[in-house]
Amino acid sequence: MVKVSIIEDDKYYREGLVTLINNSDYFTILNAYASGAEAIPHIIHHPPDIAIIDIKLPGKSGVDIISVIKQQTPEVLCMVCSFYDDNEFVFNALKNGASGYILKDTMPLEIIESLKELHSGGSPMSRYIARKVIQAFHQNQSRTSLSELTERENEVLQLVATGIGFQEVADKLILSKHTVKKHLKNIYAKLHVNNKMEAVNKLNNPGVN
Repeated sequence: MVKVSIIEDDKYYREGLVTLINNSDYFTILNAYASGAEAIPHIIHHPPDIAIIDIKLPGKSGVDIISVIKQQTPEVLCMVCSFYDDNEFVFNALKNGASGYILKDTMPLEIIESLKELHSGGSPMSRYIARKVIQAFHQNQSRTSLSELTERENEVLQLVATGIGFQEVADKLILSKHTVKKHLKNIYAKLHVNNKMEAVNKLNNPGVN
């Protein structure tokens, strides 16, 4: 049986998780705690296979607890189960070593399936959380693409974004029209776009792909 420990200050939710997990055919509860102060010493000396951790807890936050657990017992798989879906909580938890993040409105069967996925090497996430992670990846990818433009390419794109024609861009930058078009071709390649409209859209909305 896969051993699971729970760190959850809501007594009723904690007891519900204990019952749910103990009634499964695959998992068993090792311990359940109401705070990090209570949990950390036990988890370090008697590590479970999986730790389910709330974010908002008395004393140390769930993020801090995950960090301590992963530093002391890196083999323990940590999964957040929380009401909180703010970007700050989600990404700090993942950065500090959480391998999964589900919300407390997740259905009981889905919680068990998430634990199975986690134990088999996956990273279970509620759909809303997964979308946040994907959007953040896209935003970072777009910002990286823009940062790859040369100073001159940025100048060309900024002017094109104002709506003026190629010849006027060329005149303002003291370039030939042919050179402006060459710069635009390079810009399209670096930003992974096909035309001027898409390039300007990426400049104005770096988080949109």
